[in-house]
Amino acid sequence: MRLKLVRVSVLGLSTFLLGLVGLALLDERSLGEESPAETHSPANAESLARWQAMRFGMFIHWGPVSLKGTEIGWSRGQQVPIEEYDALYNQFNPEQFDADEWVTLAKQSGMKYLVITSKHHDGFCIWDSAYTDYDIMSTPFRRDILRELSDACRRGGIVFCTYHSICDWHHPDYPLGSPGGRTRKPNPNMPRYVEYLHNQTREIIEKYGPLGMMWFDGEWEEPWTHDYGKALCEHIRRCQPDILINNRVDKGRNGMHGTTAGDEFRGDFDTPEQRVGTFNRERPWETCMTICRQWAWKPNDSLKTLRECLEILLRTVGGDGNLLLNVGPMPDGRIEPRQADRLREIGQWLGRYGDGVYGTRGGPFKPGRWGAATCKGQTIYLFVFAWPGEGDLTLPSIPTRIEKATALTGGNLHWDQTNEGITLRADSPDPLITVIELKVDGDALAIPSVAAVTAGAASSGKPAQASNVFQNKVGQFGPQMAFDDDPGTRWATDAGIAQAWLGVDLQTPHEVSRVFIEEAFPGRIQSFRILAEKNGDWIVCHEGANVGEGFSADFPPIVAQRFRLEISRASEGPTITEFQLFGKPVR
Repeated sequence: MRLKLVRVSVLGLSTFLLGLVGLALLDERSLGEESPAETHSPANAESLARWQAMRFGMFIHWGPVSLKGTEIGWSRGQQVPIEEYDALYNQFNPEQFDADEWVTLAKQSGMKYLVITSKHHDGFCIWDSAYTDYDIMSTPFRRDILRELSDACRRGGIVFCTYHSICDWHHPDYPLGSPGGRTRKPNPNMPRYVEYLHNQTREIIEKYGPLGMMWFDGEWEEPWTHDYGKALCEHIRRCQPDILINNRVDKGRNGMHGTTAGDEFRGDFDTPEQRVGTFNRERPWETCMTICRQWAWKPNDSLKTLRECLEILLRTVGGDGNLLLNVGPMPDGRIEPRQADRLREIGQWLGRYGDGVYGTRGGPFKPGRWGAATCKGQTIYLFVFAWPGEGDLTLPSIPTRIEKATALTGGNLHWDQTNEGITLRADSPDPLITVIELKVDGDALAIPSVAAVTAGAASSGKPAQASNVFQNKVGQFGPQMAFDDDPGTRWATDAGIAQAWLGVDLQTPHEVSRVFIEEAFPGRIQSFRILAEKNGDWIVCHEGANVGEGFSADFPPIVAQRFRLEISRASEGPTITEFQLFGKPVR
């Protein structure tokens, strides 16, 4: 046993006897209560504004699990036996770890802040903690990763932040264990565990702060309560008043959508996970997403393309959010070269067009399949991903005069503004993303946000029906979400659904000859058909197998008013972000 464990027991006893820390060994109720004098400490407005202006950060999930190439925390007791998983730290020796190289890569990528997993659900701590032996100093590496990385961030001008898991499937006092929090420990002590949690978070701030933010996770499990969340938030604020804290400190998060359920819940910003959040200028938010598929490093993991990464970033910023893009370093301490190369490609693009990203706000045109928009001062930036088939992009009208329009990616730009809308056409659309700058005669942020621009689909905004809606949450996952031209929303079905249909009424007969479908979770749909109703019968227009991230197909023109996507086989409940039909009305 190392000396620091003796220090823990002495510190804990002193805390209990002297009352220096208000949470020590109290009952569960008192741990979460606030005294009448306590109030909810809001986010520091300057800190929040600085963070929103950064727009792009690096997320890092790393630990001994990288030796196995499985997911951090979640593979404990599932893919890797618990005893083997918990002993991996004895082999963890990332001799090629160089904090300055990581920070240099973040800067080359155009990232402004960095968030690293100080402790994930598996309980392993990557710093020299006074409160546990299950940390980096017990590994052959014996170097304090948080110390080296926090120092490198300050040298390099990157804002240093940490991720910290509330749940801990390794710690004996936390009630739940692996796999995935589905087992119960014999003698848990939640109040004592919360004391441990408070001690460690204070330790991180005092040793490595000031931090830009503390990013919590693991709050969804039953042992954590709203009262615990309030107490932890106030504790962190006392340690560093200007720190930012995400909404996962409390119980208000709405699943992977990450939105906060009500004003009574703590947290300065929302956290949509593995999806781009919806347009929201009222409540700050940050999408967290992996550059591959897994959070921790996995050999030969599928890597997102440059276009995918840029579209995710621009849809996020265009929705007025930040993007926290995750990498998983390898066991030797290096960020995988192909991931590093992709990040540098993003940085090179931002080096040319980053003025439309940093320091901007989303809108006034909401993101859609067409692209996204940002604004600052008297400038609106348009990022066009997909030009309509006829070549003209039509945007809704705005109550502000456009004085000048320029294609920053090169070539001539033809444009026209009327009371009905704005029409743009580029002679030389950029094969990646066309960037357009609009100079207006007033404050661009004052322009009211405008409904999502359609991609010219005949089905956009039309009445929709479906055979099933996830938990009957029609307002959130109803069929209309697949026809709103917003990739941040989706139609979803219940878990276990293998067959389903999604229908749309175009309201008048249309001659339709093209379809576009996008799955929110690619790979679930394994067989489908596009059907059109003719004289009471459903006629097959097109048949296919996998849909994936973006499926499009042309088929012989068919005149009909009602169409349907019929899914005949799915590995899990289908969920569709967009179902678009293209064609012209028949007069």
